Formats: sequence, C-alpha cells, structure tokens
Amino acid sequence: MLKSQEQLPDCFYPTQPVVIRPNKPTPKHCLSLSNLDDQKFLRFSIKYLYLFKKSVNLDGLKYALSKVLVDYYPLAGRLRTSADHDQKLEVDCNGEGALFAEAFMDITAEEFLELSRKPNRSWRKLLYRVEAQSFLDIPPLVVQVTSLRCGGMIMCTAINHCLCDGIGTSQFLHAWAHITAKPDLDPPISPVHVRHVLKSRCPPQVTFPHPQFTITSNNNAKDNSTHVDILRLLQSQPLVPTSLTFTQSHILHLKRQCVPSLKCTTFEALAAHTWRSWVRSLDLSPLLSVKLLFSVSVRSRLNPQIPQGYYGNGFVLGCAETTVKDLVGANLRHGVKLVRQAKSDVNNDDYVRSMVDLLEDKTLKTDLTRSLVISQWAKLGLEDLDFGEGKALHMGPLTSDVYCLFLPVVGDLDAVRVLVSVPESVADKFEYYMTEFFSVEENNNGDHHHHHHHANGNGYHAEDHNGNIVN
Repeated sequence: MLKSQEQLPDCFYPTQPVVIRPNKPTPKHCLSLSNLDDQKFLRFSIKYLYLFKKSVNLDGLKYALSKVLVDYYPLAGRLRTSADHDQKLEVDCNGEGALFAEAFMDITAEEFLELSRKPNRSWRKLLYRVEAQSFLDIPPLVVQVTSLRCGGMIMCTAINHCLCDGIGTSQFLHAWAHITAKPDLDPPISPVHVRHVLKSRCPPQVTFPHPQFTITSNNNAKDNSTHVDILRLLQSQPLVPTSLTFTQSHILHLKRQCVPSLKCTTFEALAAHTWRSWVRSLDLSPLLSVKLLFSVSVRSRLNPQIPQGYYGNGFVLGCAETTVKDLVGANLRHGVKLVRQAKSDVNNDDYVRSMVDLLEDKTLKTDLTRSLVISQWAKLGLEDLDFGEGKALHMGPLTSDVYCLFLPVVGDLDAVRVLVSVPESVADKFEYYMTEFFSVEENNNGDHHHHHHHANGNGYHAEDHNGNIVN
C-alpha cells in the first residue's frame, strides 16, 4: 500500500499533447477583463484534480471540449497585456485552443484514493507542464487525462484565474461534462462573457477603507516592531500539507460554542476556528495584528445584479483583523463575530464599486504578509461533476499551499475538509488545536473514532467520514 508521502510512479505520455480548438468559428475580438479579474493576486491557474473509478472515452471528451469551447471561446484564446495600459490584461479571443494531454500511470484508482488527502510534489506530473516564458504564454485551459491501471482515470485541469473564479470554473466544467454525457442536450446555463457589470467609474471613487490591500510604495515606512512578514516566515521553512475533515457533528460542536448569543454559518465557525488554530500554532507576538482574508461572492449583491452565467471573477476578499492576543485569548465567538463583520462589510454594491475603483491603482498588493487566506471550494458543486461514467471518487487541488482550502468531501454533503500547508515544525501543534475538541465530543457521544481506523482499502472512507485523521 502506498503511504501519503509516497511518490507517484512516472507518467507515460503515449502521444504529444494536442490543441483542442472550438469546432465552429468563434468571435474574434479582444475581451477586456474587469478590475476584479485583473488583480495581481489572481495571476495563476486554478488546478483541480478529479479521480474517477471508470474512464471516460477520450475521443468523446475531446470532441465535447471542442464543442463547449464554442460557447466558452475566451478559454480558447490567449491572455496578453492591454494595448492601452501595460499593467492591465485582456484576452485575445483568437481561437488558438486549449491544451489536452493524455497519459498513463501504473497505479489503481483505489491506491491513489489511499493517499489522496495530502498532495505531494510528485503529483505535479499529473498535469502537463507547459514550457512558457511567462504566465501569459500558458493557454488559459490545460487538461491532462491520466488513465490508470484497472480502468480508472485522473483528470487534472488548470484554468486561468483571471478568466474564472470558483463558481465560473464549476459552471464551465459542468457544461463540458454535460456535453460529454448528453451530447443532444444543451447545458443548463449559457455563459455570459462581457465584464462591463464590474467596470470602474470615471473618475474612480474610493469611498470605503480596504484593509485587504497595501500600497507597495510605502512599505519602508512601516513600524517594524508590529510588522512581521508571516508569509515570508512560512515560505522560508519546509512546509507540509495538513488535511482535516470536519463532519456535521464536529461543525455543530463548533457552532454550539457561539450560541445562544450568535447564530453562525458553517463557514463562519470553521473559518474563525481555523484562523485561531493557525495563529496559535505559529507562536506569534501577542501584539501583532493578524488578518483573515476569505472569498465572498458578490454576484447577487450588485445593482444591477451580476447575471446568471457570468463566469468571470464575481468575488471580493473579506478581511477580518485583530491582534494575536485578542484572537487567541478570547473565545471562538469573538473570531466568528469578526468573520461575520468582515462578510457584511463587503456585501453591498457601494463597497464593491469602491473596491473596483480602488483596483484601478495597479501598485496595490493584496496584503498577504500577515494573513491567512481561505478559499471556499466546498458548496460550488465541483464534486458533482459527471462525464457519464459516474461522479468522482475524489476531488481536490493538485497541490497544497499556504493558502487554506475548504474542500468538499465526496459522499458527505455536510462535511468540509480543511487543507493547508504549514511549517513542518508546527504541523502537529496545528492539527492538535484544530481537533482538540474532537475527543471531548467523542466521549460525549460514546463514539471512539479510533475503532474505525482500518488499514485495509476502506481505510480512507472510514477515516475520512469519522474525522479520525489526527496522526
């Protein structure tokens, strides 16, 4: 049996990757991106990994991709720097196409499932690496389908974040799956391409404080005693992925710490708990100010609303901020209140317009120096993807990073898996703080999870659904 730190075998590429172009002529024009799309923070590809028990016919997949790219033709284009402004990006909708690689790996779906909780570096071979001078030269959509021994397949997709957010990628992937599985029926949602709904005002009017950002030019003037670059600190050490699954009963237990004075959502409770546990494990100075940045969809908050089918970036970062001492010293309720406040701060049209206008300033940087960033991949329907041979056995990212992901758990709608990389030296401490309440709860329920810790092929599911993942 492969263990989670074990290296995957090599990928064998029987053929060169092919370019999949839209199978009908598509509009040739230049698509301007909104200021939310164009942030420096988003200049990367979102890399998903899906594990399927049964392979899908590859010719059918490629043909469906050529059809779905007619609808989503900007994904078949190329990014370039805008002619009017060298700091802005736009999409040259030239129909050059997406890259599609086919590979084989000598591993079974069950073996991969055993180690699927914690990505390691060897996973990168599951996504074809495009040799490119810069981020702009990489096609906005790169796909690798890896056939496995005994008939399973792994599909990895890299989708440029400047073109799509999580909701947008889910919409696109579902359209592709729909055309593959049901070629005679149109996908339920048609894409909306134009980004004018998020156009900045002329002249820009910044009417709110936006603590998510720092202006780069003033960095030297900061008071260094309270300014520690946590991100640099993290990245200077060996990082290891931590993966913790919270079942519905764990989440209820967290929420109970906030009632009766505060009703909160699963996200608010888990985000505050993760932020606190992360800060506690890093052993920071008590007076240091720390931030939590998290994505908040503003699609329904704008006036006029962002239309259904809009697959561009329709989220902003909420920002909670407090001192280490206040976050760690107070109870969970304090953290939850901060998360709620941060959410309500950004959740209106005026605020979003102010942020879009602020982002005209291209020297702005998202303040990652003392922030935990949480990105929500659960509740987007990503795990429901079905190309006609059944839903995935596993869905998650290709890599793990210092940015925290809230992931769906296949087969358990109410559970959330928290994946984040932390310095090796604090990983045990972080897992302990994240899960110390599990044992209290287990004793109350009389359900001792360690009875479920099988070493056989079912270990993954038993382990996952019972939350018994404290090493």
